[in-house]
Amino acid sequence: MSVSASTRTTSSSTPASPPRRWRVVDIVVASVLGVAAGVIFWAWGLAWTPLSGLLTFSPGLEGLLAGGWLFAGVLGGLVIRKPGAALYTEIVAAVVSMLVGTQWGFSTLIWGILEGLGAELLFAVLLYRSWRLGAALLAGMGAGLAAGLLDTNFSSVAAYAPEFKVIYLVSSVASGAVLAGLLSWLAVRGLAASGALSRFASGRSATKRV
Repeated sequence: MSVSASTRTTSSSTPASPPRRWRVVDIVVASVLGVAAGVIFWAWGLAWTPLSGLLTFSPGLEGLLAGGWLFAGVLGGLVIRKPGAALYTEIVAAVVSMLVGTQWGFSTLIWGILEGLGAELLFAVLLYRSWRLGAALLAGMGAGLAAGLLDTNFSSVAAYAPEFKVIYLVSSVASGAVLAGLLSWLAVRGLAASGALSRFASGRSATKRV
């Protein structure tokens, strides 16, 4: 009896690990988020040319627009809170954007995979245990770094002078932090407060401190 009591005491004092197994609802919601984000990606692609034209006074500042293609992974990770959620949601969004039709074609999927990995790796470094604003910003920065490295090496940005490549890279990371990290975190807070995420830990922790 004393052994059982000791065991119960030890078990209760040990923090439970967050559940890692995906449920059907996780797959469905992550897919829905990915599809919706994919449509936004497509629209953002249409807006990219006129918006980037406004930033031509300093080559490299176009990186400030990168976050418009990075938020799906961060949003999916913050909502689902399971390993692979950021990567899965970003890939779904990239596929939808590619199928609807973008000027970048199949490379959209390649970028989506690596940008999703950028966000996913940051959540993994935090052991999938932190979902606060800082984690969202870091995940957005990770996605932005991936986007910046890809663009400065494998797109038209690769022809830029080194100093403008640095501007582009820094701009991409900053855009990832704000457009993908901060805005996704705010979106999750809003959805959770409305009760839309009641079946998720992200919804149940809506009232907890940042």
